[in-house]
Amino acid sequence: MIRIARKNLALWATIGAVFFLLIQVSCDLYLPTVTADLVNRGIVQKNMGVIWNEGIKMLIVAAIGLVAAGLNVYFAATQSMKVGEKLRSQIYHKVLRFSNREMDEFGDSSLITRSTNDIVQIQNVMVQMLRMMLQAPVMLVAACVLAYVREPQLTKVFFISLPILAIIVMVVMYFAVPLFKSIQKKTDRINLIFREGLTGVRVIRAFRQEEREQNRFKKANEDYTQTGIKAFTIVSTLFPVVTLILGMTNVAIILLGGHLVANMSMQVGDLIAFMTYATQIMISFMMLSMIFVFVPRASASATRVNAVLDQPISIHNAPEKDQEKISINQPASLEFKNVDFRFHGAERLALHDLNFKVTAGQTLAIIGGTGSGKSALVNLIPRLFDIESGEIKVDGVPVKKLSQHNLHEVISITQQQAVLFSGTIRSNLQFGYEEATDKEMWHALEIAQAADFVREEGGLDAIVEQNGSNFSGGQRQRLAIARTIIKPASIYVFDDSFSALDFETDAKLRAALAKDPQIQRAVTVIVAQRISTVVDADQIIVLDEGRVVGQGTHQELKAHNETYQQIIKSQVEKGDVDRA
Repeated sequence: MIRIARKNLALWATIGAVFFLLIQVSCDLYLPTVTADLVNRGIVQKNMGVIWNEGIKMLIVAAIGLVAAGLNVYFAATQSMKVGEKLRSQIYHKVLRFSNREMDEFGDSSLITRSTNDIVQIQNVMVQMLRMMLQAPVMLVAACVLAYVREPQLTKVFFISLPILAIIVMVVMYFAVPLFKSIQKKTDRINLIFREGLTGVRVIRAFRQEEREQNRFKKANEDYTQTGIKAFTIVSTLFPVVTLILGMTNVAIILLGGHLVANMSMQVGDLIAFMTYATQIMISFMMLSMIFVFVPRASASATRVNAVLDQPISIHNAPEKDQEKISINQPASLEFKNVDFRFHGAERLALHDLNFKVTAGQTLAIIGGTGSGKSALVNLIPRLFDIESGEIKVDGVPVKKLSQHNLHEVISITQQQAVLFSGTIRSNLQFGYEEATDKEMWHALEIAQAADFVREEGGLDAIVEQNGSNFSGGQRQRLAIARTIIKPASIYVFDDSFSALDFETDAKLRAALAKDPQIQRAVTVIVAQRISTVVDADQIIVLDEGRVVGQGTHQELKAHNETYQQIIKSQVEKGDVDRA
């Protein structure tokens, strides 16, 4: 918490909040003195001049305190919101730099909770820090001193009431703080189940698992609810207990003070002032107790936020002096030399000893069964993972000597899952190439075999809903392919992105790709499971359990590679006999 405050709070605003808080506290502490003078010298002595003077002074002091409190709240509120804004921005910026390894480590639902709920907890404590966390101790100490100055004999009451309050606060903290910490983890759990339900709603309905998912969510929701009820029930006992102790303290002060007033040892105005100070002491103590309860919860949230911000990035750029630079204007090439790859924490390698090289105008196809390592291989090209050993070169330069930004400038990729963003078709295509003209967009759509349905939907400004839910799977794939094609690049990667296309559309798309001048100047990498998709590739790599079990052209592999022959046979039996 302290680290977050030090890094994100503006110094001038913090000083302003503290300055106006001190003015407010000074006014609050001065008012009982004015009240005592008004009663002692005005009301008791029936002096209207003193009553008017002290009354006006009271109004002025109260007005100054009100303005100071308003300015303090303004600085505290604006700074807490700006801290939240900065933290959300920092987390988002950091997450965008995460590799797949870091994303898997935290999980989507936890990252969402940390950037929303956890930051809200920190914001709330930031307001309290610039308000109650400063006001309560200052008010408590100052009120105790002023009360003692007014009447030392009556301060004996506090030697009983304050220790009782302290014990109650410690008991409440002992039971409540662990519960508040566990609430954050239970929030993660609810978000995870809710997110899975939203993204997998069609699967849930298809398998008639609505009741099962509802029960799963109900269990997590009830767990969260019961924990919250326990935590807030324990905390809420503070208010009636403090009120009771405050009332009993005032009764004791009135009893003792009444005797002093009756013995002429104390004036009525001083008794009223002392009672006011006693109330301020009790309220300050209650404010401190609430801080001690809620700060640990925010501290847990701060730990979770800092865990994201402090997470080491597994993929680093080379030192700037050692970096090289490439551009799409130089000859394109892609080379793997003795590449081994292992997922983080895995016991065995996911990819073994990969060796191949493709140059401008050539197409590399990667084929293999499910889990053979096809997607892992293509994710190594844009360096979404780092290899364990060997070397990967893009345009003749090792990827580790390129900055992430420069590497991604020359690579255009369609991921296995077609991802579209809410907006329009135009905005989605511009996501690939911001400077694309309408003519270039339509050209990319023509190549991707998407132009016809885009015209039917209303053209480039047709609406794309969240995740492209208003388009079919094949349409989403073709739009994602068009977004890849529109970007000028040295390497075009299509990670199983033809899977939702029928054979005719697949063939037309590949033919259009082969004829496009921009694609001809680049390296094309196609991951597929259908023989018909890879049949025209210049080089085909057959993967099996992360190992290259075949490498060559379609005709060579068809003639001599057993694994490739088995793939052909299985697909011939399914009716995929176009070119095999």
